[in-house]
Amino acid sequence: MKHLITDIQRFSLNDGPGIRTTVFFKGCNMRCAWCHNPETLSMSQDLMFYPSKCIGCGKCFDTCLVHAHKFENGVHIIDREICAKCGKCADICYAEALMMSGKEMTVEQIMSEIRQDKAYYDGSNGGVTLSGGEVLCHTEFATEIARACRKEGFSVAIETNLSMPYDHISSLLNEVDIIMADLKLFDDGMHKKYTGLSNKNTIENIIKISDIPMIIRTPLIDGVTATKENLRSIAKLLEGKENLIYYQLLNFNPLGASKYQSLDKANDFSLLRPYTNEQMKEFGEMLSDINIKVKVGE
Repeated sequence: MKHLITDIQRFSLNDGPGIRTTVFFKGCNMRCAWCHNPETLSMSQDLMFYPSKCIGCGKCFDTCLVHAHKFENGVHIIDREICAKCGKCADICYAEALMMSGKEMTVEQIMSEIRQDKAYYDGSNGGVTLSGGEVLCHTEFATEIARACRKEGFSVAIETNLSMPYDHISSLLNEVDIIMADLKLFDDGMHKKYTGLSNKNTIENIIKISDIPMIIRTPLIDGVTATKENLRSIAKLLEGKENLIYYQLLNFNPLGASKYQSLDKANDFSLLRPYTNEQMKEFGEMLSDINIKVKVGE
């Protein structure tokens, strides 16, 4: 069995305890308006084009069988409507101006990458994190990886939106040592507006899961998630949850801007900037009277 993986990030320090190797699955069931990894959203490969790297050799024009590469007003563009996403142009682009998001990999190919960092896991109480996209859209394959990791003594974490029914995800959860789950918005209507899905399954799973250590996270998006009402509602939901390690407030990540451009996608939050350290501290202080541990930032 093979599956599309967008990246395997080694020596990761922000995807769970210790030093970790993070496996990014391709495909997500949400469409968060501020997503900083838009190349992971679709379930199929996408062609990414970075004009600043293009050296104008013209090989992609000669290679493309459907003539999706064109010049308009002297500018190199890709006609996304006819592009077959075959990847032939990316294969011959040695300047790496053209790249395919997503690579088919087997469990063993992924494990061969993971094993290289065993010494780091052992020395830092780290391990492997399965992320996305959304890992729960790929439960069967993710479960195979998790079982292979645990067989070799590697701790397994998942980064997830927990937006699937519990029965659908229980087999994977049985192989997981820690869950890092995002609850972006407490209000269901707002959640549907900005992510495309209800938060019903997410909240039900957060409440139901009591035997696996959990970190619940909210990305701070100005005017959307970063409101006192939203953050306090989520914090109140978590109060008294014994398996909660902490509630984490994540600063806005602007690093996806170039990815939107490479995919010719609109970025509604392109002008948004991260909060200052002082502003982040103030968000944490909003929750100081609620009996949970709050972590601000990475």
